[in-house]
Amino acid sequence: MNPSGPRWSNHQLMNFIRVAYLLLLTPVLARAGGDEVVVIYNSRVPASKVVAEHYAAARQVPPQQIFGFALTTNEIITRADFTDFLQKPLAEKLAATKLWKFGQAEIAEAGNQPAHTEERVVVSKIRYAVLCYGVPLKIAPASVIEAVADKIMNSELRRDEASVDSELAWLPLIKMKVPLVGPLPNLFYTCTNRALLTPLNGILLVARLDGPTPEIASALVDKALAAERDGLWGRAYFDTRNLQTNDAYYSGDAWLRAGAEICRQQGFDVAVDTNAETLPATYPLSQVAIYAGWYDAEVSGPFTRPSVEFMPGAFAYHLHSFSADTIRSATERWCGPLLAKGATCTMGCVYEPYLQFTPNIAFFLQAFGDGYTFGEAAWAAQIALSWQTTVIGDPLYQPFKKSPAELHAQLARTKNPLIEWSFERLVNLDLVHGAREPQLEKFLEDLPATANSAVLTEKLAGLYDSLGKPSSAIASWQSALKLNPSPQQRVRLRFLLAEKLLAQGRTADAMENWRQFLAEAPDYPGKIAVEEKLRALEEKSAGTNLTAKP
Repeated sequence: MNPSGPRWSNHQLMNFIRVAYLLLLTPVLARAGGDEVVVIYNSRVPASKVVAEHYAAARQVPPQQIFGFALTTNEIITRADFTDFLQKPLAEKLAATKLWKFGQAEIAEAGNQPAHTEERVVVSKIRYAVLCYGVPLKIAPASVIEAVADKIMNSELRRDEASVDSELAWLPLIKMKVPLVGPLPNLFYTCTNRALLTPLNGILLVARLDGPTPEIASALVDKALAAERDGLWGRAYFDTRNLQTNDAYYSGDAWLRAGAEICRQQGFDVAVDTNAETLPATYPLSQVAIYAGWYDAEVSGPFTRPSVEFMPGAFAYHLHSFSADTIRSATERWCGPLLAKGATCTMGCVYEPYLQFTPNIAFFLQAFGDGYTFGEAAWAAQIALSWQTTVIGDPLYQPFKKSPAELHAQLARTKNPLIEWSFERLVNLDLVHGAREPQLEKFLEDLPATANSAVLTEKLAGLYDSLGKPSSAIASWQSALKLNPSPQQRVRLRFLLAEKLLAQGRTADAMENWRQFLAEAPDYPGKIAVEEKLRALEEKSAGTNLTAKP
């Protein structure tokens, strides 16, 4: 991956930005319902229609908004077939069903040049397009020849391959003169008004229900609906490379670090790894709500283990130039394996994008947490259309549409056990807003739910530790181990305890902690290292006893 990649020339930018005078129309109210969606499947793949019908039923998409097209069954489609069998037919179908209306509109030119007219979408009843399992993923290079291509961009960008998603995202502009070579500037990059993300302004919010199997693809909407109903809970993990500001790739790290702080402000417990290497398989990745990291070509670390503790609704993203080179494999690249392990939504690149053209993950997380739908947040985080990003997941997915207080009241009313996570988030939000730790310590001590929750008991232990009460912290971590923690939470607790017990000079307790860990987790990938730690402690303890005075 090129660290930042070549930039657009002023000529190219002006060629597109001039349409902003036309496209920034009075916004409509941004909604998120099935009537705003068209669902697209490959009629040559029976499972594709099954996924489409499942999604349509789950989101109440009107039957007349489900379209089948006869496409290649491969992940890659030629430019000619994309144009003739998907892009143009879809635009025609939208117009024929009166979901779109094309009309003439006046476009102001830059400077003192006279305005001219272009044909574009002037009425739209939809904002989203969902591509279902079996619809091709990427458009093959075709060496499209355009007379001005060599004059308006650097040679590295003079390419016409793209993701199908990103090429369809500018479908409302299909009747305008939009170059196929190179990226198309996204006028709504980092847009803070989600109502502007509409075909009336030249952008269709495209996402796909896809993955290694049709069952995985179908389940994406089910998990999204569960998280919308009950909340997106768990922990947030960021795997940075600890790059410094003078590094050409620093902007990638900066996005991740900013994303971590955004998640902390949203009330998540956040872990940030700053080792240059990616997370090892031994890393206790537990109860994952958010994951973002870089930079391995193939899935690695905890994500290669038999199971990953993704919570319902989890977003997972690994920044790599070819993270979505294929998404139909559970073991190759990143997007497919993350979905196979249980992630609900992700993004990735099908061909080399250059770093500046990858999703701005910090803005995505900010927008997503502010109540944008997944589709809105994903496309507002893209600096370009007609390029390399694929967006995988239900575009209507909106886990943060309820305030923390509203969601907490709902969980309490329905006696939902997930309320333990809501209590934790409320504590974290209080910390963000300046509450004193002793007050929150007292709150958790008095809260009946704490006594039965590994999540809340671990949180209380963390407060004790921060307040300089190591004995109370150790006792709470030990209590959390008895409250049915998740397998990876148990690993984290055991490692914390070993460190804190040794710091307090409780070597015998630390050794017993490691013995219990080895009995609990016989398949732990770092088992040999733990055995060596235990052996060293036993030898040290035996030597101490031999030299002790009678």
